[in-house]
Amino acid sequence: MKRTLIVIDMQNDFVDKALGTREAVAILPAVRGKIREYAEKGDEVIFTRDTHGEDYLNTPEGRALPVPHCIKGTFGWEIYEGLYIENAEIIDKPTFGYTGWGERDFECVEIIGLCTDICVVSNALIIKATFPDAKITVDSKCCAGVTPESHNAALTTMKMCQIEVL
Repeated sequence: MKRTLIVIDMQNDFVDKALGTREAVAILPAVRGKIREYAEKGDEVIFTRDTHGEDYLNTPEGRALPVPHCIKGTFGWEIYEGLYIENAEIIDKPTFGYTGWGERDFECVEIIGLCTDICVVSNALIIKATFPDAKITVDSKCCAGVTPESHNAALTTMKMCQIEVL
């Protein structure tokens, strides 16, 4: 069975810069280990990057969250040091959920990253809706939310939608 690890938005701005949290920093060792595990087995690893333009504050998202972050080409937009592995694909997505997953052929997908309650849950639900027969898991130890409470609420939502939460 083809296995894919999707690493959602493990970018500087979400780990320890503009929108970083201590919970995001705390998951770094587990995230590194999970990426290494997939890479050593030769499984597919895909990274996503939240990607905004200089006009972010004038967008609907920017008006709701007026904190410039993940501006394309900036340090905050880059994948956190030590996580990216050679030859892994990077998908730049302009919003919470990536809508191009349907171009793939997923059988077994594991999702990790930031933020559980925004981009992780959005992508997990899109993938579940697009590939209803695929095995989809989320490793809760490799995710962090905006708050611990919203992290747990997102995990509950994913469980209710038949996404396995480890």
